[in-house]
Amino acid sequence: MIERRKARQSALELLYQREIYECGLRDVIARQARAAPGKPLSEFSLRLLHGIDDNQQHIDKLIDKHAKNWAIDRLPLIDRNILRIALYEMLYEPSIPVSVSINEAIELAKVFGSAESGKFINGVLGQVAVSLGDGDRASSSGKKEAK
Repeated sequence: MIERRKARQSALELLYQREIYECGLRDVIARQARAAPGKPLSEFSLRLLHGIDDNQQHIDKLIDKHAKNWAIDRLPLIDRNILRIALYEMLYEPSIPVSVSINEAIELAKVFGSAESGKFINGVLGQVAVSLGDGDRASSSGKKEAK
């Protein structure tokens, strides 16, 4: 569990850099590899990063829909990217329980977000979890999981 938490943190840092530097995912991954050549990203970090990148439009629509009174481009960068990580997991990683994705997002928010981030993220993810219901999680191919 600690390894996955570190992987989520690495993914958050790179997603944040991608937005700050206004560059592509490949660029931030390459920059990280140059900065820490002996410390490659974990497989889980890379899966999160590529999964979010590949499905960002769908993920962002969900954030926009469930973040009441907040346009996605107005959200703090940290909160927005924590939500992206959690929603990617909730939608495309069926082996991870939804409750774990939500709890891990809240933990990231406590460390990296503002005083209100955890509460806000919990509210948005809770609404998404309710809207998904059982059996509505997508697989990595974009199809719903069969029960």
